[in-house]
Amino acid sequence: MVFEYFASFRTPEGEILMKPADLMRAIVPVFPPSESHLVRDGYLIGERNPGELRCPPSNFFMLFDMNNDGLISFKEYIFFVTLLSIPESSFSVAFKMFDTDNSGEIDKREFKKVMSLMRAHNRQGAHHRDGRRTGLKVSGSVEDGGLVEYFFGKDGKARLQHDKFVQFMRDLQVEMLNLEFSHYDYKQNGTISAKDFALSMVASADMNHLHRLLDRVDQLDKEPHLTNVRISLEEFKNFAELRKKLQPFSLALFSYGRVNGLLTRKDFQRAASRVCGVSLTDNVVELIFHVFDLNQDGNLSAEEFVRVLRRREKDIAMPEGDGLMGLLSCYHNCGNKYTINCLLS
Repeated sequence: MVFEYFASFRTPEGEILMKPADLMRAIVPVFPPSESHLVRDGYLIGERNPGELRCPPSNFFMLFDMNNDGLISFKEYIFFVTLLSIPESSFSVAFKMFDTDNSGEIDKREFKKVMSLMRAHNRQGAHHRDGRRTGLKVSGSVEDGGLVEYFFGKDGKARLQHDKFVQFMRDLQVEMLNLEFSHYDYKQNGTISAKDFALSMVASADMNHLHRLLDRVDQLDKEPHLTNVRISLEEFKNFAELRKKLQPFSLALFSYGRVNGLLTRKDFQRAASRVCGVSLTDNVVELIFHVFDLNQDGNLSAEEFVRVLRRREKDIAMPEGDGLMGLLSCYHNCGNKYTINCLLS
């Protein structure tokens, strides 16, 4: 179970809790930053497993802390991953699900009702719809966390407007990227090394492919033209933006490959720009091609590249099959013809 695996704190009463770093590590896999020269705590030297988050915890994530004790409970964690499972393209759709009376605002009752529904369509939340788990000591309610107070006030009577909800959801994803970048920016230079950028790309690969990809990452030390490359936060975020648009991008890659054969670096950049509106620098593309040129013929192994990125997005969202996306799609297609009651029935 993900929560129990990453949670590192236990109360005298026996409740298992997460620290902020545990939460980030559970959501975003990271390797120790290459510039830290740290031995990976809890692992044998040379063992290739993701490590601890090496950056200060974010106050943003403590909105999910119900009692302001600096710790995240299981129910708060389920609440977090349920929100996180909503893709950016569906933020407005999700809000319309909450807005059952078409007022342009939602109240606490509407929010709690649809969060319960959405939790049922998340891989972890589906088994723990009330934020509880058999055999795991918990207290309080999953919908009474700090975020609910942030949205609806201490008395729970405030109403949440569309723009505030959408902006919060965007800020949540940006904050995750900032923390991940800060983890690799160990020396706080404002940039990360080529090797760390490569590590961030492959951290979600399954174990059948991970060692082969990490071998390619290690080869960067033998490439003089790449060894000293630095990647900025803007470049890091642009690549993350490409991950969000992976479906149309992968379609473009494979369609072009079938028609024209080999895929060049310029082809890759052009597809990112024209299909997804994402600008990738030459350095970023060079690193992508280096890591995912698995047979070292100078060309991109597009299938492996797409597989790793798709796994990353899937692991973060953890939907239950196509349930959540099907749910959002259904509501979007229903338009104003049906109310939320048709989805809850």
